[in-house]
Amino acid sequence: MSDNLRKPFSDRVEEKVTPDSSKSTVDRAKESVTTTADKAVGEMQPDSTKSTTQEGFDKGRREKDSIGDKIKHAVGMDSGDNK
Repeated sequence: MSDNLRKPFSDRVEEKVTPDSSKSTVDRAKESVTTTADKAVGEMQPDSTKSTTQEGFDKGRREKDSIGDKIKHAVGMDSGDNK
């Protein structure tokens, strides 16, 4: 796999700076699908095969997701049986 299978950083920036209120339903749905697909590809691709930029982005996203999971667990919002 290579970075060309990933969502371009320019698309990510544009999505972040454009308010959701100015996006169509189709645009928001497309963002959701492409972000989910990018995340899946990023998790399947070993960090050793990624560019330095892509590796750093993916590590940051994993850390953010991990912190979010910890917060959900702390406030009792997780649905799993984590024992």
